Amino acid sequence: MDAKKKKAIMESTTFDELLDAEYGKRGMEARETFEAEAEAFCLAECLKEQRRKAGLTQEQLAARIGTKKSYISKIENGHADVQLSTLFRIFGGLGKRISLTVL
Repeated sequence: MDAKKKKAIMESTTFDELLDAEYGKRGMEARETFEAEAEAFCLAECLKEQRRKAGLTQEQLAARIGTKKSYISKIENGHADVQLSTLFRIFGGLGKRISLTVL
């Protein structure tokens, strides 16, 4: 890591400043990639938590919504893009509703 980047990281006082120093400002390719991966991770963790709370295996959830266990696994591991309709179907299969907020 170069000295300028290290200094910027060390002088960061907010999480946004830290992200700017590490990945660049919003809109830059590295930052957008990081943001997308972070969102996929959060979604995956939420899905895993809700599935476990429902007492279901990946296979049982997949059977409920008419998909394959491997697809549920890919989502839970952040290796699949999920269509919104599929997301509603998955959480519906868990007996949950989701809402979408546009910021």
